[in-house]
Amino acid sequence: MLSEAESTVQEVPLDQVVRSRFQPRKPREDEGMEGLVESVRVHGILQPLVVRRQDQKLELIAGERRLQAARQAGLERVPVIVREATDREMLELALVENLQREDINAVDAAEAYQRLVTEFGLTQEQVAERVGKSRSSVANTLRLLSLPPPMRDSIRQGKLEEGHGKVLAGIADAGIRLKVWRRAVRRSLSVRETAIMGARLEARRVMQGPEAVLGQPDRLDPNLRDLEARLMHRLARKVRIRRRGRGGLIEMEYEDDADLDYLFRDLVV
Repeated sequence: MLSEAESTVQEVPLDQVVRSRFQPRKPREDEGMEGLVESVRVHGILQPLVVRRQDQKLELIAGERRLQAARQAGLERVPVIVREATDREMLELALVENLQREDINAVDAAEAYQRLVTEFGLTQEQVAERVGKSRSSVANTLRLLSLPPPMRDSIRQGKLEEGHGKVLAGIADAGIRLKVWRRAVRRSLSVRETAIMGARLEARRVMQGPEAVLGQPDRLDPNLRDLEARLMHRLARKVRIRRRGRGGLIEMEYEDDADLDYLFRDLVV
């Protein structure tokens, strides 16, 4: 409950309000922003932004989309409510607002949960209590962080759903996970279809051995096999290391020109 002082709405210059360092929702193109910007341009901001004072600025607690819309609409002043909040409360409030509006993808939510655990010492049970979720829901979402960056990006970009990510996170073999992920994205498979494919490939591997799935003999010493597996995890693609004298070759697969460009940027940036 806000105090009377905290409930007071003030008009402040827009350039005084800065984006929160604890905003879990990553900036991205939003299909609904055009309509919001037009509404703000015509009617202004009807619901005040919630901010705190920080380093001579007003750091946003709640109202990320309204702040973006105000900037795009060219407003010079915006209504705000100033309240006190710790860093942990900032992250909690921003996370809860996004979750309630369903305005955050599962990977961004998982990263915010992890920050509450690692930076502020909360248990999964405490995180669940603060964001209004069950502990099992929080734990399952956190599992998405075990996926390679390209797989997490496909969830951020809306190519796959959280359910796909949970299926992929449950596949222990990196090669099978890679194959299932690529087919799920390319064929727009449902979560159920993705789970069935993963189960079939894992069953085939158990019955026929790893060569039946990956087509790669066990030819490397353990250290190089470990390096190969780590590269596959990092790049989310099949990687093969070949010995050649004292040196060797590293081979990486790509699907098409777009995938090659993605690989190049992933290696160079």
